[in-house]
Amino acid sequence: MSKELEKKSQELEQTLAKQLDMLKKDSQDWLKVGAAVAAGALLTYGIAQAIKKKKSSDETQKAMAVLEKEGLLNKDLKKRLTQNSKSSIWPSLAQRLLILGFALAKDQLINGFFTPSTIEKEVEETK
Repeated sequence: MSKELEKKSQELEQTLAKQLDMLKKDSQDWLKVGAAVAAGALLTYGIAQAIKKKKSSDETQKAMAVLEKEGLLNKDLKKRLTQNSKSSIWPSLAQRLLILGFALAKDQLINGFFTPSTIEKEVEETK
């Protein structure tokens, strides 16, 4: 009787361990999906900011046309209005890191989809 209880206890422990492994695997998948959603949100935000800058550029052109009509537009003012803001290495570096992150995430997701999980392997071995 005690041997049966010990055997059932071991089976329950193994089942619990398998369920915990499956939960860990599922949580990793959800983390990957969350990271992909966050990256998409950042990309959308970047595109929205770029569109916003373009609209402000159109407004600058309209303002320059009004100033030119009134005769208040000189070379110095035109240069200040049309001059790009100071650029640095950070925006291009951030873009490169973002692309690298996308490539790594894609590789991890593809590898995760095409490799059988350890639980599936254990189930096949027990058969």
